[in-house]
Amino acid sequence: MIVIENDWLKVGIISNGAEIRKVKHKKNGLDYMWTGDDAYWGRVSPVLFPIVGRLKEDRYQLDGQTYKMLQHGFLRDVVFDVDEQTTSNVSLVFESAGRFINVYPYEFKVFIRYILKGDSLIVQWEIVNESKEEMYFSIGAHPAFKIPLVENETIEDYSLNFNPAANKNVIEYELKNSLIHERGTANDISTIQLTHSLFAHDALVYSNIEQITLVSNKSRHGVEVMFENFPFVGIWSKYMDADGTMAPFICIEPWYGIADTYNTSGNMKEKFGVNMLETGETFQAEYKMKFK
Repeated sequence: MIVIENDWLKVGIISNGAEIRKVKHKKNGLDYMWTGDDAYWGRVSPVLFPIVGRLKEDRYQLDGQTYKMLQHGFLRDVVFDVDEQTTSNVSLVFESAGRFINVYPYEFKVFIRYILKGDSLIVQWEIVNESKEEMYFSIGAHPAFKIPLVENETIEDYSLNFNPAANKNVIEYELKNSLIHERGTANDISTIQLTHSLFAHDALVYSNIEQITLVSNKSRHGVEVMFENFPFVGIWSKYMDADGTMAPFICIEPWYGIADTYNTSGNMKEKFGVNMLETGETFQAEYKMKFK
């Protein structure tokens, strides 16, 4: 476990996937991250790359070749090296070095940086295209927050408060079998009260949202996730079919990319929401989590 801390927070990160596993608030004593219990979902905060979500039939085409790739890609399962570390910051790096050519025909380097400022954790991504041609990719976050955070509270005591981007219509996406089937302008979206059936059909996915706050209506504890300029955000928890309940966590997921549409051509260059990076260029993005 790689540990960074300041006067407010103590954060544990593992080198496998550069994944956040623990966030402990020193002032209020709360643990904010999901435990990674395999009975529900064994991950905590994977980084999604080079795809976000699912490909139709788990395949895509590029320059006449067909490649197979499972949901959310492979970066969450690789081992990162520590590039730089101080008491309150750490930078981790992974270089492809030809290891994924059979599933993703590019060479790349990924830096993931975690920076503590007060009661907030800033997450920065940097992707370098080391190929001789333009590179097509997506990247996304998938942090899972434990709910309830406080004893004697329930999932139904929590709500999600939305801050849409100024002067833009919020777009919502309908997913079926993890693929996009419809998209359209959302009606008023300011607050969603959590219920056990909220994710019975799939994740909630939107465009033109810049901040989502998970908050207890009783204790007022929660997490603000800020992701200005991200094109998409997903919200998900595992729905337990056997008893019709929601797992005791919720994911707030800022994305540069999204699942395939059901009528996709399968061509990665034409994929909805895909990003393109020229040879030698660098993509950068960051989001922030404030723990309350």
